[in-house]
Amino acid sequence: MKITTSRDGTTIAYDQVGEGPPVIVAVGVFNERAAGLPLAEALSRDFTVFVYDRRGRGGSGEVALPYRIDDEVDDLKAMIEVAGGEAAVFGYSSGALLALKAVIDGAAITRLALYEPPYQNENPSPADHAGHLTELIAQERREEAVEYFQLKIIGMPPQMVEQAKRAPFWKALEALSPSTVYDALLVTDRDLPDQLAALRPPPTLVLDGAASPDRLRGMVGALGMAVDGAHVIALDGQTHTIDPEITGPIVAAFLKG
Repeated sequence: MKITTSRDGTTIAYDQVGEGPPVIVAVGVFNERAAGLPLAEALSRDFTVFVYDRRGRGGSGEVALPYRIDDEVDDLKAMIEVAGGEAAVFGYSSGALLALKAVIDGAAITRLALYEPPYQNENPSPADHAGHLTELIAQERREEAVEYFQLKIIGMPPQMVEQAKRAPFWKALEALSPSTVYDALLVTDRDLPDQLAALRPPPTLVLDGAASPDRLRGMVGALGMAVDGAHVIALDGQTHTIDPEITGPIVAAFLKG
């Protein structure tokens, strides 16, 4: 594990594998950097890959209040500096939305690969989601925060959430719950399509799993159309869980240009 520092002084932990042009992996909700390592290893034959813990997770510093997406953008920019001042970015799930916010903010991103960015333009509003999660976390009601995110934002069936609550990994999800407010803000950012329409993004690949739920695939397609020039590919038989053996070669070929 290595450490860098974000603009506000928050420490950001990361791992580095491979050798070649730099690629940064931004993971999704309830993920620490270990979740991105299998894909990083698949890309490491051709690239130097940096996988980092978003703030409030793993080895990185705690969440800084008030919650601001700009802080997470600064964290990604700090990783770009570690990589040499510019880099390609692979964003998974809400990490894909974070990568797009960084592009909008002028980050030096050379190419962008996104896996199932779950953009939502639905009720309740972002303030409703983020505000409720913030309240639950402030009251140390972390189990309820995880449950709320899974039911109300992801849209998991109640029976699946109940099964997850009995699983060994549930406590780890509770530990990560303070960071979910960032994800709630990202997935319900109503300004995102207009912001994307106002810029010329770097070459962009948008991937989704053909076996993912229709609702999620609809989100991916809508956002893909909002990114000027984006190349959208559906991966046969794949879901929201990344298979590095399938996804890795496609992303590597795109990043090589």
